[in-house]
Amino acid sequence: MAADRIHLVRHGEVHNPDGILYGRLPNFGLSARGSKMAAIAAETIKASGRPVTALFASPLQRTRESARPFSQLFGLEAILEERIIEPHNIFEGRVVSGSSIFIKPHLWFHLRNPSKPSWGEPYEQIVARVEAAVIDAFNSVQSGDVVMVSHQLPIWMLHSQVTGKKLPHNPKQRRCALSSITSFEMQNGKLVEVGYQDPAFELRKNAIDVGAV
Repeated sequence: MAADRIHLVRHGEVHNPDGILYGRLPNFGLSARGSKMAAIAAETIKASGRPVTALFASPLQRTRESARPFSQLFGLEAILEERIIEPHNIFEGRVVSGSSIFIKPHLWFHLRNPSKPSWGEPYEQIVARVEAAVIDAFNSVQSGDVVMVSHQLPIWMLHSQVTGKKLPHNPKQRRCALSSITSFEMQNGKLVEVGYQDPAFELRKNAIDVGAV
């Protein structure tokens, strides 16, 4: 026996008034709006009537805080899962924009190979660790659904792998909104994406921070 479905949930809006790329940096928690987003995601899965029997979260502050509404609604303690953490990024701690990088030639070297990408963890490596974590999560329970609270890029990488998309991509074209829910099932021994929900859409209209690139 194994889980019926895995829901990969992205964290809510982060309190980031300076607009920096926070990546794996500590002390970046949810904004008040982000906490509401996380609650809406949890309530959406609860309202579906599907039983949730396990909860995992990336160890970063924003994902642990986004997991709390799930803990409260389903009576589960979040298990920290390192393999679904945000990838490392050489630009952490900086305000990242085309103009800010253009005026700093010493940073250009890190943009030499967008298909790898040369500024952070290779896409293939992200896929391998996230897919392994999801498969292990499937096998961690006897039945019911599993929620895993993660980050945009890890979720998008698994989506791309499962749906046959190329891993190199334009970050602005990712379909993985704040507190969105991307759901997978195991069918005939293969991961299959079975749904995408964006329950915090209305709150996101006024979001200040929409996540690190």
